[in-house]
Amino acid sequence: MTRLRLTEVFYSLQGETRTLGLPTVFVRLTGCPLRCVYCDTEYAFTGGEYHQLEDVVEQVSGYNPRYVTVTGGEPLAQKQPCEELLTALCDKGYEVSLETSGAMDIAGVDPRVVKVMDLKTPDSGELDKNRLENLEHIDSKDQLKFVLCSRKDYDWARMMLDQYQLAERCEILFSPSYGQLNATELADWIVEDNLPVRFQVQLHKLLWNDEPGH
Repeated sequence: MTRLRLTEVFYSLQGETRTLGLPTVFVRLTGCPLRCVYCDTEYAFTGGEYHQLEDVVEQVSGYNPRYVTVTGGEPLAQKQPCEELLTALCDKGYEVSLETSGAMDIAGVDPRVVKVMDLKTPDSGELDKNRLENLEHIDSKDQLKFVLCSRKDYDWARMMLDQYQLAERCEILFSPSYGQLNATELADWIVEDNLPVRFQVQLHKLLWNDEPGH
């Protein structure tokens, strides 16, 4: 029987990505090997409780959702259980997304899952954790996210766009790190440089200010 260490399951509005603002069930798994300077879910690093996979799927079903996001922490830190959960949720007919740091191998993720993968910037403090081999497993339905803390991060992200032709692989998301980079300033840079990216702010921070369960 597959078990997962789980921090919380909750129903809220999607705060980021292509489905921004849509009601979504979030399954937050426990544990993360990274320590990004802007992390807003440190409470998911430890603790949590073990649940049978079937019980988690049943809990999700109780909300009768269309969209389900598996997140963390870093959900793929529990590699096999996470992958099995993603497949089980897809089999139920949900539109399933995975929020992952990009530090873990995503090759085994069910191809039906929308992968929302971070590329860690220099000022995140975790640049060396980027697993660039994962880019080979990203396709047009997926999204790459850059959380930017500074102009240095922005310039690095532009370099990555060019070097790996990322905008030709999938949709690119640029987000200002909340409280570190002015959102208007980032928006102006994107417009000035005519970048092929989607600007986004974190809706859940504006509405609920990082309150767990939202």
